[in-house]
Amino acid sequence: MTGRLFVVGLGPGDYTMLTGQAQAALQAADVIIGYTGYVTWVEPLLDSQERLALPLTQETERARLAVERLLQGAVVCVISSGDAGIYGMASLIFEVLAQHGAEALLSNVVVIPGISAINACAALLGAPLGHDFAVISLSDLLTPWERIERRLAAAADADFVTVLLNPKSARRHWQYARAQDILAQRRVPTTPVGIVRNAYRPEQAIAITTVAAMGEAQVDMLTTVIVGNSQTRRFQTCMVTPRGYTLAEAR
Repeated sequence: MTGRLFVVGLGPGDYTMLTGQAQAALQAADVIIGYTGYVTWVEPLLDSQERLALPLTQETERARLAVERLLQGAVVCVISSGDAGIYGMASLIFEVLAQHGAEALLSNVVVIPGISAINACAALLGAPLGHDFAVISLSDLLTPWERIERRLAAAADADFVTVLLNPKSARRHWQYARAQDILAQRRVPTTPVGIVRNAYRPEQAIAITTVAAMGEAQVDMLTTVIVGNSQTRRFQTCMVTPRGYTLAEAR
């Protein structure tokens, strides 16, 4: 027998922003697998489903458990915050499926999208992602820092709006300052920078600063930083990157 495996994005942490598809998958599942905090968060939405809650850093074990339960015929729901396909569990699930030689079960896996930190924070700031943008995580746990630096420089040189995820943690302090240095070499000092912490959660905080002053902001793993490009402007409490419609009309 074969089951089904839903990989679900829970969104930013507000029940009203959890999609109908995500809620249906949670209800349909025999077993819910996820980080302890996420399992606790969905608890009010569950009935008698089995819960397998694992701590941070055990992502591979979560994926392994999910695939094993799938092979046993269970309906499994693996949960991620934001969107499961954006820095989430979806890619790891497919990797573990391949390791088990279970490619025949790909049609049994359904990735359900969620609202990511990227567009959630952008909405709170106004419209900073109105044109081309790049997203870069400053965590070097899985990616060498030299590669991250090259990506930062390339995105800035190409005039992308640049979204910085995981800017600081308890063990990583200097990477955010280094990112500011790289961006400051390629942006005018007054370029707007939006900083959002705990988007759509009770502790939500929103600020707009500049490239020159972004290093003064208090940031952590719950913070998303959006650095504007050469066209990004601040309009009172909003940060806007024009798409170019007015210029096109003028031509």
